[in-house]
Amino acid sequence: MSLNKEQQQKLEKSGYRFVGNHGHAAAKICHWTKQSILDRGVCYKEKFYGIESHRCLQMSPSVSSCQQECEFCWRDLSYTETEWIGDYDEPKTIIDEAIKAQNNLLCGFGGNANANKRKLEESKTPTNAAISLAGEPMMYPEIDELIAEFNRRNFTTFVVSNGQCVDKLKNLNADPYQLYLSLDAPSKKSYESLCNPKINDGWENLNESLETLSTFNSRTCIRTTLVKGRNMENPEGYAKLIEKADPDFVEIKAYMCVGSSRERLTLSNMPTFDEVVVFAEEISKYCNKKIVNESEISRVVLLE
Repeated sequence: MSLNKEQQQKLEKSGYRFVGNHGHAAAKICHWTKQSILDRGVCYKEKFYGIESHRCLQMSPSVSSCQQECEFCWRDLSYTETEWIGDYDEPKTIIDEAIKAQNNLLCGFGGNANANKRKLEESKTPTNAAISLAGEPMMYPEIDELIAEFNRRNFTTFVVSNGQCVDKLKNLNADPYQLYLSLDAPSKKSYESLCNPKINDGWENLNESLETLSTFNSRTCIRTTLVKGRNMENPEGYAKLIEKADPDFVEIKAYMCVGSSRERLTLSNMPTFDEVVVFAEEISKYCNKKIVNESEISRVVLLE
C-alpha cells in the first residue's frame, strides 16, 4: 500500500515528506504555519478555534488512499487506492517521523531575520495535528490508535473524513478533538458528478455517516467546499443534511485553484468571499445555524 518512487518524488517536489518505511504517510508544512512564523497572518482555525498555526502539524497516514476522486481535490488523482492492501507503519513511528520532518522543513527559518524566534522555537513541539493533508485518514488500519497516540501526547486533532468508512467512524474509541465530515453536494446526483465515488453506495455511506455524527463525544464539524458552477445550488438541500448531522460547527469555504485540481478546474470555479457569504446565509435560513465568524483571506465562513 504505497506510492512508487516516481510518485513520491513528484509529491516531494511540492513539499511533501514521506515518513515511515511503507510510503503511505507524509507531512507537509502548511502555508499558514510559515506565515505565522513570519507574523504575516494565521490560519482561520486559529481565528475560529484558537489553534496556534505555528504549532500545527499537517499530515496524513494515507496519502494515496481514498474512495473518491473529487474534482476540486488538490491530490494527483492518477493514483487512487480504494482498498488498503499490504503492510503499514505504526502510529508512534508516523508521529515521531512527521514531527522530525516538519522540524527539518522549518529549520531554514532559523536564518531568516523576519522570523519570530519565539514561534520558531515553539514550532519544534507542535500541539495540533491536522490529519487532512491528502487521502482518507479513516482508511489507515490504525487510525484509532493514531488518534489515541496524539491524545496521549496532548495534541488536539482535527480529523477530516469523507464519510465513506462508516464502520470505522461508528467504532472509533479515541475521540479526536474535532471530527470533520466533508459535505460537498446537496443531492446524490450532484455528489456523484462532483465527488466521483469509486465504490458503490457512496451517497448512502455519506448519509449514514452524517446520521452518526451526532453520537460523537468530540466536537463535530461539517465542511463544505463550494465550487462555482458545480455545487453552489440547492441551499435547502445542504441545510437538511446539516440538520441530520447536527454538528457543532459548519465551515462553508471556497474551492481554491491549487495543486492538481488545476488540471480539472479553473480560476473561474473559485467563488469570491462575498459569494461564499451569500451562499452560507442561504443555508443558514433553512437550518438552526448562524454565521458567527469569517476569514476573508481564506474565503471561509463559520456557522454555529
